[in-house]
Amino acid sequence: MSLVLLGTTLSTGFVIALAVRRPLERSFVVSFPDDTQPKRQFFVDIIFYISVGCAVALFNKAQYNFPLILSGGKLVLGCIVVGFFFSLDMALARERSVIHHALDQDKVSQPPKRLYSVTRKFSLVAIIATLFVAIIIVLIISKDISWLSKIEQNVTSLSQAKRSVMYEIFFIMAVLLAMVVNLIISYSKNLKILFNSETNVLERVTRGDLSKFVPVTTKDEFGIIAGHTNTMIQGLRHRIKLVTALKLAEEVQQNLLPQAAPTHPGLDISGTSIYCDETGGDYYDYFKLPNGRLGVVVADASDHGVGAALHMTTARAFLLSGIRNFSNPAQLLDEINNFLTRDSAETGRFMSMFFLEIDSSTKFLRWVRAGHDPAMFYDPSQDRFSDLSGEGVALGVVSDFRFRDYTRQGWNPDSIIVVGTDGIREARNQDGEMFGLDRLQNVVRKCAPESAESIQNAVIANLRAFQGDAPQEDDITLVVVKLL
Repeated sequence: MSLVLLGTTLSTGFVIALAVRRPLERSFVVSFPDDTQPKRQFFVDIIFYISVGCAVALFNKAQYNFPLILSGGKLVLGCIVVGFFFSLDMALARERSVIHHALDQDKVSQPPKRLYSVTRKFSLVAIIATLFVAIIIVLIISKDISWLSKIEQNVTSLSQAKRSVMYEIFFIMAVLLAMVVNLIISYSKNLKILFNSETNVLERVTRGDLSKFVPVTTKDEFGIIAGHTNTMIQGLRHRIKLVTALKLAEEVQQNLLPQAAPTHPGLDISGTSIYCDETGGDYYDYFKLPNGRLGVVVADASDHGVGAALHMTTARAFLLSGIRNFSNPAQLLDEINNFLTRDSAETGRFMSMFFLEIDSSTKFLRWVRAGHDPAMFYDPSQDRFSDLSGEGVALGVVSDFRFRDYTRQGWNPDSIIVVGTDGIREARNQDGEMFGLDRLQNVVRKCAPESAESIQNAVIANLRAFQGDAPQEDDITLVVVKLL
């Protein structure tokens, strides 16, 4: 059978088959999930080439008595070889289409559950391509040997036969090389798209733009990287939402603290809270009490952070409710403790509190301690420190505990009361050494002639200098009252 006739029948067969290829592609490729389409595209096309080869071989056998076993087998083998390379190329083209579609959708996909590594795919293609090349070379050599054995044994005939064999082998190898190069170029296009999509998204992330995801369209290393990149972006989005919420909580909590010190006859007052996180469990406040008295409260919820802040906010609500019917500090803390124990006993959370009632007109102090550090009282005229101490457990531990009021009558002018949380005394420097009570007293003694705000600022400044580069481990709250 002549090559022209064989080529004509093959071309006719492929033209007829192309009419049904597009419907098959829509039914068995496009209608399935994106991640399976390249694989389905390959099998549809390889079956397409094998079917055309078999159909043409059968047609030539029936029409032209074409040798079915030997020549027909070679025809089908040639269709398989060509179909293998072109099917891979069409699968890669389908993969590009899937990638572009995923880029347009910008949907989030998880990393592939099963990894098909690039190395394994390359090795499989290389092995199959080498096998096909070896089979083709063996068939060509066996055909040429059979042909050479039948030609005339002279110099001219052998020279022509040699050139014919070389041209034949060169042509076959050039065709195979062209198909391999085409595959490499096609796969390079896919790699370029995958690299660009990954780097573009990562560049956006470095600029703080988390609006885009990397499409997960392959089940190889690129799919794994893309999936984990998307997981990272989702985590960053969640973290930004969390940070935003914490900033809002910080703003809300700061608004719960006094915005300015109260103006009260005979008193100079200053207070501050510095949280080690965005939110904290420390709290201080001032209250106008009956008969022109002033109430000062400092509290410290266990732990710090969001949980402590919520606990502090709850205690503050109970405090504001109870202060309306204020009669004495002990009765007020009894009521707060009862509510807090009911709400937080199961959680293991508690809160220490120091409530101080000041009557500047009669120079009378009344206070109650609920597990809090005693307030420090400094008399500069005698250069003597004393504690406003007393018994009392932390709030939220024992519901039926009854607190007791403690009192003090009289003070010398310019005496100073310092109420703080343990974040001051227990602050550590880089060597693990605590700030301690002695350093606090030295600052108060040195700055005693100054205003309450100056004393407060001096304590914080000395505390920061002492800590150096060591991190703040606990919330810090300080209220300074100067008795004028």
